[in-house]
Parts: sequence; C-alpha cells; structure tokens
Amino acid sequence: MGEPENEVVSSTPVVVSDDVTRPVQRPSATAANRGGWLVGLIALIALILAGVTLWRVVVLERGQGDAQSAMREEANRRIAEIARAGDERKRDLDTLRARVDDSDSVNKSVREELLALGERSRHVEDAVANLAEQRMTGRDALALNEAEFLLQLAQERLELFHDAQAALAAYRLADSALAAAEDPVFAGVRQTIGAEMKALESSKPLETNATLAALDRIGASLATLPPKVTAAATPAAAPSRFEALLQQFVHVSSDRDAAPQSRDIELTRSLAVIDLRAAQAALLARDPSAYAAAISRARMSVAASFDNNAAAVKSDLAELDRLAAAPLAPDVPELGSALRELRNLRATRALAQPRAAAGGGAGQ
Repeated sequence: MGEPENEVVSSTPVVVSDDVTRPVQRPSATAANRGGWLVGLIALIALILAGVTLWRVVVLERGQGDAQSAMREEANRRIAEIARAGDERKRDLDTLRARVDDSDSVNKSVREELLALGERSRHVEDAVANLAEQRMTGRDALALNEAEFLLQLAQERLELFHDAQAALAAYRLADSALAAAEDPVFAGVRQTIGAEMKALESSKPLETNATLAALDRIGASLATLPPKVTAAATPAAAPSRFEALLQQFVHVSSDRDAAPQSRDIELTRSLAVIDLRAAQAALLARDPSAYAAAISRARMSVAASFDNNAAAVKSDLAELDRLAAAPLAPDVPELGSALRELRNLRATRALAQPRAAAGGGAGQ
C-alpha cells in the first residue's frame, strides 16, 4: 500500500508553475503523514495481533503443559497404584502358594489316613461277615430247622389225617420262621410256601372243619333225642304142643329184617354215632359215595328210632339232609415242594460254607 502512494508523490513535481507546485507539495506531505500514521496504525494493530497471538500461544502452550503435566501425574499415580496392586497380588499369590502347599500336605496326610481307614473298614467288614456267619450258624440255623420240621409235620398231617387246616397252620408257622432268617436266598422257598398255602386254602379246609363240627354236634345230640312212641304189641298166638316142646330145647330168632325201632334204643344211638364217625372219615378221605351212604344210614336210624315231632329230631334231620346235599370240598393238594427246595438249599449252603471258610483263611 505504501509503494503506490510514493509513486503518486513522485509524479506531482512535473508541474512547471511555482504556484501550482506549492499547493501540490502540501497535499503530498499531508498524504505522506497520513500514510505514515496509517502504516503505524497498521503496524500497531499487527503488533497487537501478534502479541495477542503470542499470548494465546503462550497460554495455550502453558495449558497444554499443565494438562500434560496433570496427565503425566495421573499416569504416574495410576502406574504407582498398579505397581502397589501388583505388589499386593504378588503377596497374595505368595500367600496362596503357601496355602496350596499346606493344602497339598494336608491332602497327602488325609489320603494316607483314608487309605488306613479303608484298610480298617475292610477289616471291620471281614469281622462283621464273620459275625454274620456265626449268627447264621446259630439263630438262622435254628429258624431253618424249625421251618423244615413244620413243613414235614404239615405234609405228614395231611397224608395221615387229611387235616388241611392243621397243615395250613403249620405252613404259616414255617413261613414265619423263614421270615426270621436274614439270608435272602430263602426267599424262593417262601414263595413256594405261599403257593402251597394257596393250594391248601383252595381245598376249603374251613368248610371241611364246619362239616366235621356239625357231625359232632349231631352225634352229641343223639343222647338227648326222645325215642319214638310205639303202639302196644299185639299178643302172639299160642304155640302148639309140638312147638312148645321144641322151644324148650331150641330158640331161633333173627332181627335182620326187623325195623330199627324194634331194636334197643341205646344200640340205635351207638349205631347212629358210628355212622356219623364213618361219615367224618369218608369226608377226610374225600370219598363221596361212602360219605353219602354213612349220612343216609345215620338219618334212617334217627328218623326210625326217635320222635319225629320233637324239635331236636327235626333239627338233626334237617342238618343231615343239608350235609348230604352239600358237595364235598376239592381234593387236598400234594405237598412237599417247599420242603424239598429248603433241603436242597441247606445242602448247597453246607457245601459252600467250607469253601468260604478256606478262602477266608487263605486271605488272612
């Protein structure tokens, strides 16, 4: 900007006239002064701007320096904290390693104690097994003997007396005796006993016992039954002289065809009781024909020899009719399977016990 103004000033002296040059020189001086002030102002403004800029730069650098120093201090503080945390972690790690070492030593000692405890447990198990074996040879052997005796008793009772009720009671006692044994190998024998008990119950022993009791009641009531009232006997014709002479030496009589009421009443009672006992025997033997025949004979004796109008006689006759019409109970089953199974198991166990004892002695 200053250079064009100088060019204008330098071009003004071309004017020749003095009058003209004077006024022209004044304006040039004023313009030069004005240009100096303007340059100075611009320089001042530039200087101010430069100062402001320098101050801003200094402030900015100082702020950046402070921020950097603050960041440096924060970083140093964090690094120090990290270092302290690392030291703490190192101490914790050392403590943990010490604890792990202690735990390893404790685990090693516990492992040794467990091994020793396992060895003791094996010794205890052997001792308990020996005690159980001794108990088996004592208490359980007694229970097995009792069960075998009861099973054999039930079988013989049924074969000899056909007493299914007594055999069933013996089987229940045998099952209770086997239940007291702790060896589970005899569970199969108990199942066989249960099957034979069901077979005995299906033979209806309670009905047989009720029939036997009814026959006993009828036999006991025979002693109190009133005899039949008979009409007076017609007088016999007088024998001839020859018959009277013959009767002095020979007397022939026969009651085979006579009616039962013509016999002695006590004999009739005894015969009726015998027929009732025969009916009981036929019932136990499961003989329907003999049972029906004995009941029929007993009824005929009661009906022919005792007063049919008496209440006791009517009751006995009605009971005999009911017993004659009732069917016999089914045949009793054949027993012995449970007894054979029990004996086989006991024999097998007796053979296995010496081997177990020999094996235990070898292990010791």
